[in-house]
Order: sequence, then structure tokens, then C-alpha cells
Amino acid sequence: QVQLVESGGGLVQAGGSLRLSCAASGRIFSINTMGWYRQAPGKQRDLVASITSGGRVNYADSVKGRFTISRENAKNTVSLQMNGLKPEDTAVYYCNFKRLPATYENTYWGRGTQVTVSS
Repeated sequence: QVQLVESGGGLVQAGGSLRLSCAASGRIFSINTMGWYRQAPGKQRDLVASITSGGRVNYADSVKGRFTISRENAKNTVSLQMNGLKPEDTAVYYCNFKRLPATYENTYWGRGTQVTVSS
């Protein structure tokens, strides 16, 4: 079992910045992927960014150049630095954790944190 605790959401004006953090605890194994997904009202939950325990990153095209994902393996934490925020970034952001073997049983989600960007 893995527990994910998110923090850092809030309200910001367009062009502003926020930093989301997620701390994982429980049955953490060395090889894993942590990331952030987001879901706006009426839309599907989409990947924002992810990073493996080896440091391999993946970004949605819509956030490339604006968002930066990082992790501290020793602390089992992942952060998402969001710069140049746009109103279309408004969504609930969910921390995600996956470990091997890559099955549903080894996939975990945070409760979500609201990010609202005003125009």
C-alpha cells in the first residue's frame, strides 16, 4: 500500500507560478514512476508530467517549457514547478505513483489538489 500526500495547489493569476509537491509513503520500491495528472470539469484525466526513479521525464506538449517535474528519491517525493500558468491550466491535479510490476494493484493516486488560474 502506498499513500500519497499532495500540497501546493491554490489560486494564481495568469502568468504566475505554483509548485506542487507529493510525498509517497508505504510500500515504496526502488523502481517506480511518479507524476502528475490533471482533470478539468467535464474532461478526462490527462498526464501532465512524470518522472521515473531513474530520472526519465515525460511532459504533456501543452506544458513543455513551462512546467518542470523533479523528484527526490531518498524522500520519495515529486514536485511540479509550474511557471507561466494559463487559465487553461485550471484543473484538479493528482499525484500518481506506479511501481513494478506495472499493474492496477501497483498504481496509486493522491486525493487531488485544485489549481485555479485567473485571467
